Amino acid sequence: MSAQFSLPFESPVHELETKLKELEAFSQEQDIDVSHEIQNMKDKIEQTRNEIYENLTAWQKVQVARHPNRPYTLDYIEAMTTDFVEIHGDRIHRDDRAIVGGFARIDGQKVMIIGSQKGRDTKTNVETNFGCAHPEGYRKALRLMKLADKFNVPIVTLIDTKGAYAGLESEERHIAEAIAVNLRECFNLKVPIICVIIGEGGSGGALGIGIGNRILIMEHAYYSVISPEGCAAILWKDRAYSDKAAEALKITGKHLMELKLADGIIPEPKGGAHTDPEAAAANLKAAVLKNLAELQEMSEEEILQDRYDKFRAMGEFEGSVA
Repeated sequence: MSAQFSLPFESPVHELETKLKELEAFSQEQDIDVSHEIQNMKDKIEQTRNEIYENLTAWQKVQVARHPNRPYTLDYIEAMTTDFVEIHGDRIHRDDRAIVGGFARIDGQKVMIIGSQKGRDTKTNVETNFGCAHPEGYRKALRLMKLADKFNVPIVTLIDTKGAYAGLESEERHIAEAIAVNLRECFNLKVPIICVIIGEGGSGGALGIGIGNRILIMEHAYYSVISPEGCAAILWKDRAYSDKAAEALKITGKHLMELKLADGIIPEPKGGAHTDPEAAAANLKAAVLKNLAELQEMSEEEILQDRYDKFRAMGEFEGSVA
């Protein structure tokens, strides 16, 4: 994990934590029993943290989703699976480390698990291109999905990307075509597909591995057609309006549930998944197994129809023409 990192809105908690350390140091240096005061301070810290995280704005949730200590795909794979065998390459160009995947078991249940991967330092960020996949990343993901379909193994995707890489190399190797093919082909896979937004769910980069029977989202993750900064730059000509854009975009789990774009919100530990990755992984694992059990009761035809109906129902609005 990265070094200590705090978000701007967490300052009241960190002020109290600083006072707690000073109080503990004073107790040791002066050999004075202040255990009661220390416990009161710890209770106050917990209460303050709970109050903050129970009332986060959309923009604050975006900041939590981007926290550098937040668990990434490989962290969740290590915590909630066994027998993971990573599969590399798209058999066309190269192995894109921005998307990782392979066969694994979750409590004995065979799955193909695929997800976005970010880095935690300069070396790994360069290696993973900051979680922004090239076309070969999406082609690798589709290769793995088709392999899972061939062997009748359910698919779990973990999404955490600002978006697909939009550089010259991506355009040269046809990024739009790679994502479009993934969208089309995922509707033809006969195995259950569960998609989970674990951090950032940005644009087509997220949608490229985001077609599933169930769309779940972590409590402090977001899913959006564009980043709040990008939206603010377009609509208000100023990134300073990112908080306003985040609210208008309706990108949090609560908003997505109201709009029927998500099927469930996975709770996180108070303070976000980065404060207790093991607990976050346990919650994710429970949600995946629950939804997988429901989907495995369906026939292949029902799974295909369920996925089709889910996405056909999106974007229905009622209104009148003046």
